[in-house]
Amino acid sequence: MDELVELVGRGLVKGRGRGRILITTEPISFYGGVDPETGRIVERGHELYGECVSGSVLVFPYGKGSTVGSYTLLRLARKGLAPAGIVNAESEPIIVVGCLIGGIPLMDRPTPDPFSLKGIINGLEAEIVVEGSKGVVRVQRDARGSQRAREGGA
Repeated sequence: MDELVELVGRGLVKGRGRGRILITTEPISFYGGVDPETGRIVERGHELYGECVSGSVLVFPYGKGSTVGSYTLLRLARKGLAPAGIVNAESEPIIVVGCLIGGIPLMDRPTPDPFSLKGIINGLEAEIVVEGSKGVVRVQRDARGSQRAREGGA
């Protein structure tokens, strides 16, 4: 498989991971919004309600809610249910601390804007690499992505 798109942003927590892209345009609260026993989004009415964040490259605008959300990220990591990496439009301290203590690669301020590419890249395999102050997400093209690209996205 070859590369479809590369997102480049500010690296915040060093690491490397691989998984399917899971994008939401809604903020996520890891305390009360994500079940630490299953990794599923349990916030009723959330765009990703019922989805499992485990092993994904999770893309959302920013975190919300209690600072306990940082410890929920740690619990997910200890159970092997954490995202493979997180990409935010702008990360705030709850997500940064949770990724630091959970060893989850984190970057923010990605370009191009992944939310505008949601219809094309959501669900595709991707690799996140964060080294120093730079983060990169390489989204791989697959049969579905190639077909969507030929059809002009969406």
